[in-house]
Amino acid sequence: MPIYLLLMVVQITLIVHAAKTGRFSPWGYILIFLPGAGALAYIVVELVPEWFGSPQGQRTRGSVVKVLDPERRYRELSDQFAAVDTIGTRGALAEECLVLGKYWAALEHYNEILSRPMGDEPVYMLGRARAEFGLGRFTETIATLDELRQKWPDYQSAEGHLLYARALEGSEQLKEALDEYAAVSNYYPGAEARVRYALLLRKAGRDREAHALLEELLAQIRRAPRFVRKIQAEWIRIAERAVRG
Repeated sequence: MPIYLLLMVVQITLIVHAAKTGRFSPWGYILIFLPGAGALAYIVVELVPEWFGSPQGQRTRGSVVKVLDPERRYRELSDQFAAVDTIGTRGALAEECLVLGKYWAALEHYNEILSRPMGDEPVYMLGRARAEFGLGRFTETIATLDELRQKWPDYQSAEGHLLYARALEGSEQLKEALDEYAAVSNYYPGAEARVRYALLLRKAGRDREAHALLEELLAQIRRAPRFVRKIQAEWIRIAERAVRG
């Protein structure tokens, strides 16, 4: 059989397989519009993990699918929410909206959750603050986080603390933002808080302090395990550019 006919048979077989197994969206379109490369991707991402079922294969599949179809999980969670509207299904959908930058939708979901007797929880109020911040509503973000702290004084969240500092910076309350960055930098996991603190120090004209903080951070990260450096790669690059600049 000529090679081009063989490839066509393989292509059609994979399209049929995708349709029968409920994977036509997006795989059917990828196979149709990217012949060859699409077939190879389908085999690697869908078929190989099925055949071998290894954890690494499943992780690879998840990563590639997320790139090819970033809203797949959003659609799945939307279907679950449409079937049953609970705090759990709505909260999961709201979180995925934040991941995708659908901040208006996330805010609506969190407001609805917080209005319910069983939904008045700090994690959902923090979600609302994240949505407000994503919409550029810095003053509202600050107010929401102040309310959270007032209602649940024992609730601790490094993410919420960093968000509070960023909202203060976004609303041009630079002195207050510097104080919050200094505080959260003492315990925030990872480099982001210290890098943001250093960048704001530089913005405030405190270049020497900013430079010293970045140098100390980079020295610590260079001694860290490789997997830590990989996780923090983005903030390492930002810190290195800031030091050179």
